[in-house]
Amino acid sequence: MNLQVFSLPMTTRFRGITEREGVVISTGSIHRFEGSGGWGEWSPFLDYDIPEIEPWLRCAEEAAAGDWPTPLRETVPVNATVPAVGPERAHEIVTRSGCATAKVKVADPGQSLADDIARVEAVRDALGPAGNVRIDVNGLWTVEEALASIKVLDRAAGGLEYVEQPCPTVEELAEVRRAVDVPIAADESIRRAADPYRVRDLEAADVAVLKVQPLGGVRACLRIAEDIGLPCVVSSALETSVGMAAGIALAAALPELPYACGLGTVSMFTEDIAGVPLLPSGGVLPVLSASPAPVRLLAEPALAAAPERTEFWRRRLADVLAYRETLR
Repeated sequence: MNLQVFSLPMTTRFRGITEREGVVISTGSIHRFEGSGGWGEWSPFLDYDIPEIEPWLRCAEEAAAGDWPTPLRETVPVNATVPAVGPERAHEIVTRSGCATAKVKVADPGQSLADDIARVEAVRDALGPAGNVRIDVNGLWTVEEALASIKVLDRAAGGLEYVEQPCPTVEELAEVRRAVDVPIAADESIRRAADPYRVRDLEAADVAVLKVQPLGGVRACLRIAEDIGLPCVVSSALETSVGMAAGIALAAALPELPYACGLGTVSMFTEDIAGVPLLPSGGVLPVLSASPAPVRLLAEPALAAAPERTEFWRRRLADVLAYRETLR
């Protein structure tokens, strides 16, 4: 297995980080851009422990092996992603995206509900009355906060498409879902859960958010989608274009795709490692036959991580492979 470590600055702070680190792996020569050697991305967040990041590696291995199912569509609709920025910047992001749907981060630590309201109102203004506004809470509300905030933000949005992960636990999601009219989407309660099907069993969500790296790859996600029995939306884990291709492959292979996908996040990097970044045009992304090669990473040292960070990722990979041995 060949390995290259990247470090990409971001356009704005997102999920508490301003630089995104990760690894791309190849089954062929590290200098081969085409041919039998495919590419996959392994970029689990730094605060995740070893058992949790092992499925992320399976996703990269699947992509590098070229083991994706046949696509059912040629393009995938995507939403604009709006970080916890001011209303002017939020309006600009949505306007420039060309997307008809926007996902807005709310409940960011250090910000107020008034900040969230202003951001959501700006997004609605940018989209116009026909656009879809969804919000992502990342599990940061209590049930009481969720019930009060959803009502206010639904009004500010002129109607929310859905609320993603308003509370941290499945039980709390179920309680909120029973009390509000806005649909509830489950993200962390699926991708970070020991049992992703508790969302289904407790009737805790109307929508399942699938992220291909945390859940172990395209084929693993397709099995979850079939078993969980909920409408699905595919979202990114803040990947480069190499990793984003796997999310697009999942969205392309789902039998039904009722929602725009959260796969337009390559625009959140100041640089990308692929020759042609996977950026939406007209609110859609093209479906590729394989992950693009990280030609810029291999050619431009500035996109590679510092030597000590490369060593960190090599140790992390060794730890995951050792953990796998304990499961046999």
